[in-house]
This record gives sequence, C-alpha cells and structure tokens, in this order.
Amino acid sequence: MSARGGPGPLRRLVVLRHAKSAWPEGAPDHERPLAPRGRRDAPAAGRALAEADCLPDLALCSTAVRARQTWELVSAQWGTPPPVRHDPRLYAAGVADLLEVVHEVSAEVETLLLIGHNPGLADLVLELAWDGLDDALEQVRVKFPTSAVAVLAWHGTTWRALDRGTALLTAMAVPRGRKPR
Repeated sequence: MSARGGPGPLRRLVVLRHAKSAWPEGAPDHERPLAPRGRRDAPAAGRALAEADCLPDLALCSTAVRARQTWELVSAQWGTPPPVRHDPRLYAAGVADLLEVVHEVSAEVETLLLIGHNPGLADLVLELAWDGLDDALEQVRVKFPTSAVAVLAWHGTTWRALDRGTALLTAMAVPRGRKPR
C-alpha cells in the first residue's frame, strides 16, 4: 500500500492529541494545565516521534494551556525543535476548521505536526484516511486518547491538496511515560 494523491513529494501530517489535562476548580477549559500523567506522557510522545524518524518541519498548536504544555514537553525531546505556530483556530476545532489551518501551510513543509483536541482530531484522521496500515484505522475509530499520535502520509504539491480520503494512516500509537514508583 502506498499513499495516494497527485504528483508531488511524500508529505506527512502528524496528529497529536494533547496530553492528559488536570481539572482545577474554577479554571476555564482553555486554561486547564497538564495533569501529572500528562507531564509524563508528553515527553514519551516526543521520544516516540524521534525514534520513528517523524520529526516535523513545522508544528501547529492550539492556544489552550494543555496543548502548549504538551508542545513544550514533546519538543524538548528533540535536538532542535522546528518552528511552532500557536493558532487559536485549533482550539475546539472541527474538521473543516482544522483543514483550513492545514491548507495554509507552505509547500516547503513536508512533515507537519498538528497538536489539538478531540473530537476534532480523531474526526480529521478518519476523514482524511482512505485506508490504514495494520489496525490503525480501527484504533482511531475506537478511541483517540490523550497523547495519541496518528501519522497520515500522502503525495501532493501543496497542503491544499490534502482532502477527504487522500491519505494513508501509516501509524497510530499512544506513548505513555513511566509511572513513578
């Protein structure tokens, strides 16, 4: 199986749901920080992306505190993190809004990391994937938990060409950090 699409380089969209968040009393949803488990899991996600040779050229991140903290902990696992754009449109976004932001990405970017929230991210993966390796699609259908990473591959000259059913879901994982003893 190979990635579909038109002519152009192989591109990868790495979709990362923010790590586990806390629920402090009185904190608005946008301001919720990571929970201790999230602080353990986010670095594990960063290490997993590095080990899979899936480091992005650019990261797009929700402005929510838990997403920003996830980015900080993920990217701290890499020698030189790529540029990041914190975009308020990614907070609580649906598929159409997520795609709008992705479609604006420069053609020079071959691997893009998108950090955001569910249900939008899981819906986006299911919308874009025409098929998946192993049981990756079924895993996303069942659950796309915090710290989940999905990698979609496709060929295209620009990000605007990424659309429904144009990508292959090549990987789905849920990296977890070690619990303290």
